[in-house]
Amino acid sequence: MTDLLLTNLRLADGSTPRIAITAGRIAAILPPGAPEPEAAETRDLGGHLVLPGLVDGHMHLDKTLFGLPWHPHSAKPFRQSRIDTDQSLLPSLPASTADRAGHLIRRCVAHGTAHIRTHADITPGFGLTALHGVLAAKQAHAAAVTIQIVAFPQAGVMRQGGAPVLDLLEAAIGEGADLVGGIDPCEVDRNPAGQLDGLFAIARRRGVGIDIHLHEPGELGLFSLQEICARTKAEGMQGQVTISHGFCLGGIAESKQQAAAALMAESGVALVTHGAGGATLPPLMLLRRAGVRVFCGNDDIRDTWSPYGNADMLERASVIGWREDVRTDPLLEAIFAMISSEGAAALGIADYGIAEGHPANFFTLPAENVPEAVGGHPPRGLVFHAGACVARDGAWLT
Repeated sequence: MTDLLLTNLRLADGSTPRIAITAGRIAAILPPGAPEPEAAETRDLGGHLVLPGLVDGHMHLDKTLFGLPWHPHSAKPFRQSRIDTDQSLLPSLPASTADRAGHLIRRCVAHGTAHIRTHADITPGFGLTALHGVLAAKQAHAAAVTIQIVAFPQAGVMRQGGAPVLDLLEAAIGEGADLVGGIDPCEVDRNPAGQLDGLFAIARRRGVGIDIHLHEPGELGLFSLQEICARTKAEGMQGQVTISHGFCLGGIAESKQQAAAALMAESGVALVTHGAGGATLPPLMLLRRAGVRVFCGNDDIRDTWSPYGNADMLERASVIGWREDVRTDPLLEAIFAMISSEGAAALGIADYGIAEGHPANFFTLPAENVPEAVGGHPPRGLVFHAGACVARDGAWLT
């Protein structure tokens, strides 16, 4: 007997099978006319489209203000002011990191997200407290979502003394962080060799990947990108390094974009983007054509850095597609891959997607196909994780 049989549904390829779920996995995808198995429960999905759980590849769970009354944005419009505001504001909030992160995680799940990569601030002022809060939230929601944590030196590495921050980052890996992070080796640290030497040494010793925020513009950012690619190749870490944002790629000549894309593809360095409205957008389709893995994330969601966001990755894909001037169905499907299969591959998620034997992680929505799901991002119906219904009609199910 199968645990759950889902009927009256549509998959992205247009087929209308039934899906049998047993022990949290897809036991069978049954074409029309196939014998119906005995099931403990049968659920009619009302003809909705069924899509695999979404992947949010860049988030800051520790900074969110979800779960609190509206908090006016107080930082000045430049990065260092936002960093300084974090240091003073976050410890004074009336809700813990774990509680605030939990509110945001539940919102993500309700919108169909199954996998998250989040950054947790590791600074001399915070120590490992942000990491501990995110780890607690991760454990509390393990039945509904997977969470990968980057130990992120938000205030810099070398500008904070180098060794003390590197020691904290390595301690964070020892206490449960999955990757080591970095930030603007030139603009923030003014010592790219020092920062990259330290980060890659930790990655080598601990056997973890690297995710580096790269906000630096133009030629400065291109230099840092080239250095990151060179280190990745030298360390044999192809497929384990991500550049977050990479705004510089949108502010250089096309010939240099093409050369940078070829270098990233050869080095196995991925790019994650959130389509920031106030910054140049990297040439996402050019990068994909060159063989670079490109995926997406929401980044800041109603937090100390930004008042915007609702944790909906389909809406984020729509924003990114609009900025990239994506209009045709094949390109809309490529944008969807960037919030699903490409993100899963970047995060190392095994057995991703709707296929027999894979974990039953998917959601339903009233859309005809993937392009309509991206273009219109209609409300979600049901969200399943490991075969269990964890959200319905945009609301978390306890």
